Amino acid sequence: MKALLICPSIRPAVPQLAENGPLATAPVLGGCVASHWIEHLAVLGAREVTLIAADRPDQVEADLGNGSRWGVDIKVLAVGSEPSPGEAAARYRQEGDAMWLPAPHDVVLMSHLPGCAELPLFESYASWFAALRAWMPRAVTPARIRMSEIRPGIWAGHRAHVSSTAELIAPCWIGDQVFVEPGAIVGPDAILEDRSVVEAEARVTQSWVGPDTFVGPMTSVASSLAWGSSLTNWLSESSLRVPDPFLLCSLAPPTAPHPIKQIVREAETPIRQLGLPPDWIARWPLPVRRGRHSPHAL
Repeated sequence: MKALLICPSIRPAVPQLAENGPLATAPVLGGCVASHWIEHLAVLGAREVTLIAADRPDQVEADLGNGSRWGVDIKVLAVGSEPSPGEAAARYRQEGDAMWLPAPHDVVLMSHLPGCAELPLFESYASWFAALRAWMPRAVTPARIRMSEIRPGIWAGHRAHVSSTAELIAPCWIGDQVFVEPGAIVGPDAILEDRSVVEAEARVTQSWVGPDTFVGPMTSVASSLAWGSSLTNWLSESSLRVPDPFLLCSLAPPTAPHPIKQIVREAETPIRQLGLPPDWIARWPLPVRRGRHSPHAL
């Protein structure tokens, strides 16, 4: 059986969610928007899933792979603009082909999570948080073997590290490889995505903490979305970039290319024409710093 998934393009109401990648791969309770939909369609019998992506299709393809983890074949089609479900069906679904899931699962715009059409994801930060809050009880599926409900309304990854003196208040979600340090309070209505860290005496309540995010000691995150150094209050829709990494920062390694390597790559042809080795910049001798702390200071 076949299905089409339409990846949402940029939504002006939630720019923070698209900073690190397309909205289709925005992190949701240990997965992403698209992975939850693919798993849902696979359960319904889909074996071929085509994703139509106008925003960073290469990243969508890289994040999802070939679909083998769900037992489906995935194909990503790059398009110039986001089509409506009707336009996508008319263009990509051949008339008379019966090998499709029944409506409405045959062509889906991923603007909500499966079974939660009444809770749009990208209309506002408040709608994003409300949708994730409602999805918590549904997020632990048979395929999520590393997550379990350790107490009523409290879900935690098997590789999470929670201090015995930390307080977890239901409902809350503690993702895979999350660290919750002594004296921290998580909940109610708190979601800590994978590999996030909540330091000692910090508090996260009615908030979503994105993956690879550090919440510093004695820091309070309330009614907000925190991802890297970005903090958005979903009640007021106000956002800021926290300048102090002691309070809030990203733990993910930088993905931008090294400046020297970027320069060399962009200038590769002229360098070859001059007969210089490709790493000629890296071979330059580094200047010797001569200051009062240097053993070579004059």
